Amino acid sequence: MHCPFCQHPDTRVIDSRVSDDGATIRRRRVCEACGERFSTLETIELKLPLIVKNDGRREAFDARKLRAGFDRALQKRPVSEEQIEAAVRAVVHKLRMTAERELSSRRVGEFVMAELRKLDHVAYVRFASVYRAFQDVADFREELDRLESDAAGEGQLPLLGDDEPAPRGKGRVR
Repeated sequence: MHCPFCQHPDTRVIDSRVSDDGATIRRRRVCEACGERFSTLETIELKLPLIVKNDGRREAFDARKLRAGFDRALQKRPVSEEQIEAAVRAVVHKLRMTAERELSSRRVGEFVMAELRKLDHVAYVRFASVYRAFQDVADFREELDRLESDAAGEGQLPLLGDDEPAPRGKGRVR
C-alpha cells in the first residue's frame, strides 16, 4: 500500500484489529520512508448479480430498495427491526450464493416472499398480492388457503380468527 503522505510504495502493518461486527479489519500502518502512521479498513467486496427487470432492463442490486419492500409489507406489523434486518441479510446471502451474474427480479421476489412468510403471514399476503398481481378475491382466497394449510404448527397467529364471528355486512374470506 502506498503511503498517503509521501507516496512511497511500501508500508508496514504494525497492528490489526477485527471490528465488532466482524465485517472489517482495521490495520494500523507505518511508512518505511517517512515514518508517518495511518489506518486502513479492509472489507470483503462481493459482487451481487445484476437484476433483470420484467421489461428486460438490467440494474445493479440496491439493498435500499430491498429494505423498502420489506418495510412496506411489514408496515404496522409486530416485527422487530432486528428480524427485518436478518431477513434482508438472508435475501442478500441467497443472492450471493446463486453465483450468477444476472438474476431476474422475479427470483428476488421469491426470495423476499420466502422470508416474509417466515416473519409474518399478513405481510407475506400483502407482498404476494402486489408481486403476483392478484386480480380478485379468489386469488387472495387461494393464497390464504395455501398459507393456512402450510401454517399449521408454525407458531404464528391464524390469519382469520376461526372462533370470532364475522362482522355484520362484511363477508369473511375462507
